[in-house]
Amino acid sequence: MQKLAGMVLAALLVLAVGAGAGVWLAARHYRPLLDTAQLDLANTKSARDNLEALAGEQGRKLGELVQAGELRQRNAALAQEKARQEAQPDYAAANNLLRERTGGDPAQAASAIIDKELGL
Repeated sequence: MQKLAGMVLAALLVLAVGAGAGVWLAARHYRPLLDTAQLDLANTKSARDNLEALAGEQGRKLGELVQAGELRQRNAALAQEKARQEAQPDYAAANNLLRERTGGDPAQAASAIIDKELGL
C-alpha cells in the first residue's frame, strides 16, 4: 500500500511539475503576443480619442461657418433693402422723366428735365 501511495504521489508530483512547466511555457509564448496586443489597444484608443477631438472641433467650426453664413445673408438682405429705399427717389425721378417727356428729340427733353431737376 505504501508502494501504491508512493506511486500516486509520484504521479501527482509529475502532473504538477508538467502543469507548472506547461503554464511557464504558455506564459513565455503568449506574453509577447499579449504585450503587442495591449500596445496596439493603447495606440488604437489614443487614435480614437484624437479623432473624437478632431471631429468635435470640426463640428464647432462647421457651426461657426453656418452662423457666419447666416449673418452674411441677413446683412446682404438689409443692404439690399437699404439700397432699394435709397434708389426709390431715383426711380421716381426716372418715372417723372418718362411721364413728362414731350415730343421732339428725346435727348433734348431728357436734358431739359435733368437741368430743371438740378436747378440749372
